[in-house]
Amino acid sequence: MMEPGTLEVTTPSDHEVSMTRRFEAPREHVYRAVTTPELLKQWLTGPPGWTLATCEVDLRVGGDFRYLWRGPEGEEMGMGGTFVELDPPGRIVHTEIFDEDWTDGETTVTTLLTEDAGGTTLTLTVRYSSKKARDAALETGMTEGISMSYDRLAEMLTPGAGGDTA
Repeated sequence: MMEPGTLEVTTPSDHEVSMTRRFEAPREHVYRAVTTPELLKQWLTGPPGWTLATCEVDLRVGGDFRYLWRGPEGEEMGMGGTFVELDPPGRIVHTEIFDEDWTDGETTVTTLLTEDAGGTTLTLTVRYSSKKARDAALETGMTEGISMSYDRLAEMLTPGAGGDTA
């Protein structure tokens, strides 16, 4: 079992990045936090000073989502995609593409939530179009931003921390 608070990043294939983090919360709470716009806006903000200004989620197979982050200097970064598979509370598969596409096209993202010993392990695997695209994505600092966001999610999932994920 992995330690809470640690983001493990691996490259399981030439086209994939996998990021795993354990949270001390039931998977239903984690699933709700990763699919509910009001909750996503609390934790999926990336580096300090950034906000998730737009968060639209049509949580159904074939439904779309749209995120727009805004930085402290007014800069913006947007992305969207479509839900391909939903098996609550254990699996989400969606496509995604950033407005400024630095990853050579659409990616496929699989989120797995596995509950054990009172906690939940979240594994997010992103499949890129090529090794070059995967490596370019890794160079953007995405894992640092995700790590910071997951730290906020962990805090939000902590009982008494103010996040209503039940």
